[in-house]
Amino acid sequence: MRTLVTLACTECKRRNYTTKKNKQNNPERIEFKKHCKWCKTHTVHKETR
Repeated sequence: MRTLVTLACTECKRRNYTTKKNKQNNPERIEFKKHCKWCKTHTVHKETR
């Protein structure tokens, strides 16, 4: 089952993105390199709980 997760910027700690993930296929926390409009650069965004 796919669940909704929130991605937070590792630099400014703001929660900028939401995405869906399958917890059976990806049990660990996901991280993407995405653009943060507050930092004005591409930063790593990690899954928050």
